[in-house]
Amino acid sequence: MSTPPTRNPVSEEELLQRYHRDGDFAARAEFVERTMPIVHHVARRYAQRGQSYDDLVQAGSIGLLKAVDRFDLDQGVKFATFAIPNITGEIRRHFRDHGWGMRVPRDVQERDALLSKVKERLVRKLQRMPSIGELAAESGLTKEQVLDTMEAARNYTTVSLDAPIDEERSELDLLGGRDAGYAQVEHHLQLVAGMKTLRDRERRILAMRFAEGLTQSEIAGQLGISQMHVSRLLRQALAQMADTLRDEEASDRPALADATG
Repeated sequence: MSTPPTRNPVSEEELLQRYHRDGDFAARAEFVERTMPIVHHVARRYAQRGQSYDDLVQAGSIGLLKAVDRFDLDQGVKFATFAIPNITGEIRRHFRDHGWGMRVPRDVQERDALLSKVKERLVRKLQRMPSIGELAAESGLTKEQVLDTMEAARNYTTVSLDAPIDEERSELDLLGGRDAGYAQVEHHLQLVAGMKTLRDRERRILAMRFAEGLTQSEIAGQLGISQMHVSRLLRQALAQMADTLRDEEASDRPALADATG
């Protein structure tokens, strides 16, 4: 029994010709499958930079498809030479769109990419994490630039305010706090309400004592009355203000009970 002759596989160039000249999408699909190793080759360059390898391959695959559609058979250029810039561009675009949690200047992003390569090279060489000085010397940057870039790299990813810290708290629970200004405003309004119930001389005495910081003797000298008289007027004014505030709080309670009950 004779063995059937083996068929020579279709060359990649012929697959491209079938697609571009005949519109054969099956040939396009087979060509893309054969050239996927180019995508993986480029994606590996950008691995370990905060994005999943599968996402990088997916982005690079888009660049590969674009390269297949744009490739000119008559230019005499190897497909890989034409495709790699397209694949690289899509992967970099993926990083621009999804990489940095907060937008940072392009030169900082470029320094961060440079430091990533330098750090990886030095770790292999030194068998330990390099120092700031070693990173600066190897990369040609200053120590200040290295530190600034490392600080900016913290913006690469952001954390949702809903991200849990433990079973009962999230990141949002760590933000904010009680503002003392609200209490100050409330106290000021209470003070104004109490002052309105006083006579002009009593309001003036309170202002001289608590706003200007004068002693009772100094107030008495300016008003031409005795220190004992000043002391009595102060006690009466403060007691009257306290009574007014207590009356207002008592009148507010029923309204509050109606609103909440």
